[in-house]
Amino acid sequence: MDDERSDRMPRRLGPTAFVRTGAAACLAGQVLLAAAQPPLADAGWSAYGGAPGGGRFTPLGQIDAGSVGRLKVAWTFRTGESGPGDTTSRRLTFQATPVVVGDTLFVSTAYGRVFALDAATGRERWRFDAGLSAQTRYAEAANRGVAVWTGSAQPAGAACAQRVFLGTLDARLIALDSRTGKRCTEFGAAGEIALRDPRWPRAGDKGEYGVTSPPVVVGDLVITGSAIGDNRAAALESGVVRAFDARSGALRWAWQPVGPPMTAANAWAPLAADPARDLVFVPTGSAAPDFYGGERPGDNAHANSLVALRASSGNVVWHRQLVRHDLWDYDLPAQPALVELRRDGRTIAAVVQATKMGMLFVFDRETGEPLYPVVDRPVPASDVPGERAASTQPFSSLPALARHDAVRPDDAWGLTPWDRGRCRGLIARYRSEGIYTPPSLRGTIMLPGYAGGSNWGGIAFDPASKTVVANTMDVPFVVALIERGRFDGERASGEFRDWEFGRQEGTPYGMRRTLLASPFGLPCTAPPWGKLSAVDLGTGRLRWQVPLGSTRDKAPWPLWFEWGMPNMGGPLITAGGLVFIAAATDDYLRAFDLGNGRLVWKSRLPAGGQASPMSYAVRGRQYVVIAAGGHGGMGTTRGDYLVAFALEP
Repeated sequence: MDDERSDRMPRRLGPTAFVRTGAAACLAGQVLLAAAQPPLADAGWSAYGGAPGGGRFTPLGQIDAGSVGRLKVAWTFRTGESGPGDTTSRRLTFQATPVVVGDTLFVSTAYGRVFALDAATGRERWRFDAGLSAQTRYAEAANRGVAVWTGSAQPAGAACAQRVFLGTLDARLIALDSRTGKRCTEFGAAGEIALRDPRWPRAGDKGEYGVTSPPVVVGDLVITGSAIGDNRAAALESGVVRAFDARSGALRWAWQPVGPPMTAANAWAPLAADPARDLVFVPTGSAAPDFYGGERPGDNAHANSLVALRASSGNVVWHRQLVRHDLWDYDLPAQPALVELRRDGRTIAAVVQATKMGMLFVFDRETGEPLYPVVDRPVPASDVPGERAASTQPFSSLPALARHDAVRPDDAWGLTPWDRGRCRGLIARYRSEGIYTPPSLRGTIMLPGYAGGSNWGGIAFDPASKTVVANTMDVPFVVALIERGRFDGERASGEFRDWEFGRQEGTPYGMRRTLLASPFGLPCTAPPWGKLSAVDLGTGRLRWQVPLGSTRDKAPWPLWFEWGMPNMGGPLITAGGLVFIAAATDDYLRAFDLGNGRLVWKSRLPAGGQASPMSYAVRGRQYVVIAAGGHGGMGTTRGDYLVAFALEP
C-alpha cells in the first residue's frame, strides 16, 4: 500500500535544545496545603477535548505546584491490545483520550475495543469488541476516543438511554448502551451504520477509509468525519461529513467539502461543537492527492479549511481556508478550540485552530472574522510541469511556533564533523526556499514537515489567563515527485530504502518522502526538534517556549539530553496552574508550570505516551489519566496501558 496517514512519523527519528528543569517546588508543607483544600466535588470529562468545544482544560485544582510532588500512580489498566499476534501493523498506536461520565470511564483502542471502567479504581465493568480484522493493513492504526450521548425522553435507567458511540477503522459507526456495553439495536442495522459508500472511487480499497477520531454530539445528532489513506490517487473516497439521529441512526444531513472531480478533503481530526449556537466546526484536509495538484487547479476551496456548519442542517455558515491548493499534506490536523476572549470591554466567542505549519489562527466564532490579523504573503512558485501553485498563502500574525525559514547548507547540524558534512551535502541537493516551497522533481525540503508543527494533539486553553499551550515539532522532511515512467524502477531500486512512496494514480507523478536525516538517523537541522509553547491570546505574545522531551529511549546512557524531541499527543491544563503532557519519544509524563514553563514534575510511563492526558474527580480525589501504548511509526515503546495518577492519600 502506497498511502501514508498524516500523523505518521518515520522510525529514524532522533533527539533537541536543553530544558532547564527544576526540582518539584514547595515540597515542605504539602500535607498542610492538601489538608487546607476544600472538599473536591466530582467532575467528569464529557468529551474528547473535555467539552464539545475542546480546549483540554479542567477546572480541578487539587493537583497544583505545591502538591504535584505527591502525585503517584493510582491504578493501571491493560487493554490487551499489543501482544504478539494481536495485529500485524507496525504502526499500531494507543492515542485515545478517555471520557468520564458520572463514575464511569470509557476508553477505546485502535482495533475497536471499548472498555468501561470504574473511574476511581480502574476496575473493568464491561468490554465490547467491534471484531475488526487484525490482518487487514489499515491506512492508520489509531482510534482517539468515543463520544457519549444522553437522551432526554427516556428514564435514566432505560436501556440505551445513554449511549457510547464508536467509529471504527473499517468504517462503521456503532452505538452501545453505556451501562452494559451491548449494542443499541434500534440504531441503524443491529446497532451500527456502514459509512463506506460503494459508489465512491476506490471505495473497495480495503483498510483505506475509516474513522480515527471520535464523533461529536450536538443535541440528538451524532456527527462524524473520516480518515482516508493519502497519496493513492487523484480520485479517492468522499470526504463527506455526516450527521445521524442518535436514536435511530437515520441520516439527517451530509456535507461534501469538495465536489467532483476533486475528492477527499476529509475531516479526520476531531470536530468541535457549540450546541448553544447550533454550530459545528470542521477542520478539513487536502484534496487528493497531497503533493501534486495539477488535476485539481485553483485554491480547492473548503479543503484545508476551518468550516463552521449549522449543526441542525449541515449548511455552511462561514469558512476560512488556511492553505490554498495544498501541496504539502498540510491538513488541518487538530480539534478547533472554542474559547472566550475580551476585546474592547466585551466578551467575544472565538475559535482557535492549530495547524501543521506551526501557526495559530483565531476567528470570531459566529462570523469567521479574524481576531488576530491574517496576512497574505507571496510564496515560491512550482517548477514542475503541469503544476500551478498558489502565489500567496495566509499567515497568522500570532507568533509562529515552528520554523519557516529556508534550510541552507550552513544550517546543517550533526554530532560530529562527518555527519554534519553529510547533512550539508544533502541540504545542498534539494530545493529549499522556506515554508510553502512546492514539491519538485529533484526534491524539496519541508520545514515544518507533513507531520507538523502541530498535529492531532491540538492545544489546551486556560480561560483565566487566556493562554494557549501547544506542542509542536521542528523536524525537516524531503518530498520528491517522480515521473510516472520512473516510479516502479525507483521504488524497486533499493536506493530509497528509507523513503515512503505514493503512486498518486491519475496524475503524471508519483511521490516519495522521508526525514531529512544524518547517517545516525538524527534530523539534519539543529535541535530543539520538539517544543512546548504558551501564547497569551489577550496580548498576542509568546509567554514562554521550552524544549519538550529527552533523548532517553532513543539513545544509550549517558547520552540522555533534554534536547526536545519529535512528539505526538497533546497537552492538558488544570486550574491548579499546571500543564500535563507526554507526547515526546521518551516515556515520560511531565507537568510544567503554566506561568513560566518550568518543569515541576515528571514520571516514567510503562510505554510511550503518544496520547493526550485528561483529568476528572471522583469521590473527592482528582485523577490525571493517559494512555501509554507507544507509536509504531515513531518507534516508541509499545504497550497497552491506561495509567491514572492521583495524590498520595
